[in-house]
Order: sequence, then C-alpha cells, then structure tokens
Amino acid sequence: MSKITYTNSLMNEYIQLYKSMEIKLDKLSVIENHVDKITQSKARYLAIEKATGVPWFFVALVHTMESGRNFNTHLHNGDPLTKRTRQVPKGRPATGQPPFTWEESAIDALRFKNLHKESDWSLPKTLYQLENYNGWGYRLYHKHVFSPYLWSYSHHYRSGKYVADGTWSNTAVSGQAGAAVILRRLEQRNIIPAFQIDELKEPFFRHNDKFVERAEDLQRFLNTFPGISLLVDGKPGNKTSEACFKIFGNYLKGDSRA
Repeated sequence: MSKITYTNSLMNEYIQLYKSMEIKLDKLSVIENHVDKITQSKARYLAIEKATGVPWFFVALVHTMESGRNFNTHLHNGDPLTKRTRQVPKGRPATGQPPFTWEESAIDALRFKNLHKESDWSLPKTLYQLENYNGWGYRLYHKHVFSPYLWSYSHHYRSGKYVADGTWSNTAVSGQAGAAVILRRLEQRNIIPAFQIDELKEPFFRHNDKFVERAEDLQRFLNTFPGISLLVDGKPGNKTSEACFKIFGNYLKGDSRA
C-alpha cells in the first residue's frame, strides 16, 4: 500500500482534529479502563522506550490497538508469540527462534517500522505514526471517513471500516476505542505531559482573498464539519476565516476580527 507523506497540511489537520475532538461520554468508562490498564503496565512499555527511543505511551497505544494489550502476542499484529507472525508483516521477527518474549517482538516491530529512527514525537507526528502503523486505506480510498484507528469513540467518527483485509463496509462501526482518544485521556489525566501545540504558522492559514497553495485542503477539511459549506476555491477569505472561528474558536491570522 502507498504511504501518505507527512506534510505541513497534514500536520495542521492532525492538530485541528485533536484540538476539536470531543470524546463520546457514553464510551468514557471504556476509555478510562484502557488508560488504567496502560498505566498498570507502564514499566514494561518504558523498557521498550529505553531500548528503542520510542515513547512508552506510543508503544502502549499500539499494543492496545493491535492486541488489546495481550503480552502473549506480537506487537506487529497480534499474532501469538509461539510462532513468527503469520499476518502482515509476515515472518517476524526474522531472526531468533520462537517462542519469543513480548519484549523481543515489540523491539523488532518498532525497528521494522523504522520508528527507532524517529526523532519528532510532537502531537501531529505521533498521530501520523499511529495512522501509518495501521495503514493508509482510509485516506487513500475512503476519504469521507476519518480513520477509526485514531478517532473511534469521538465525534470525528461515526461509521465505515474495513471488516477484513481489503473488505470495506460503509455501515460497519468500529467497536474499538481510537488511539487518539485514549491519548487524549492519558494527557487529560496527567499521565503524560500535555502536548505543546504551537499556533499554526502555515501561509494558507492567513486571511487572504487571493488563491493560496493548500488553502483548498483547509476548506475541504472545514466542510467535513456539520453546518459548514465553503466554496473550495483556494481563497481563505472571510467565510473560511468564519468557519475556522466556528470550529476552532480562532479566526485566520491576519483577519482584523482575530
């Protein structure tokens, strides 16, 4: 599957989605249980952070999403540790002999994804790497659905999911809490430090009546929210600025109303 490139536009989208995310209150008890269980296993996740440099909470989120925090399975995909992985990625770890320890497999999984080489663990890059871990099928083929791997149990997600490898359903609903939602509760409960989200500084986020590169991306994104209907013309003028204020509480930079 093709990989989505990390761009400034995508960075801003992740920031906006995270800042505007509302956790569904009827799912809160489930999310709290995830957070409690993650906290109980923090020492094991910290050991993986020490070995790879990947933040412990990222390891915990992947472990939750891929195998429900089952320490008898591969972090790669939830296959049992008694054998090499059978699902994609198949045949991992490539060295050593099964049965593997969870730690051996976890380190291999993160190195296989080159996450040990990542130095940027800001909020948007963390969300990007989480979505990358799951795959880009939603962005590539079902752009009307924000990936439930991140956003399930928040108001950003309603329905639509892969019910099997390569099999899509518009009506199926994910029964799994999204990684971004769990991440938010880890932050809200002060289990991890609050992310420092800088003000967006991209040129197309400035108030402008002229065509600006990537402003169409912003307008398409805003149109996904109820009550917003913008002409996608690449001109981030008054109506685009007003839509930003309605959704995020801030006008575009340079707007005299800001």
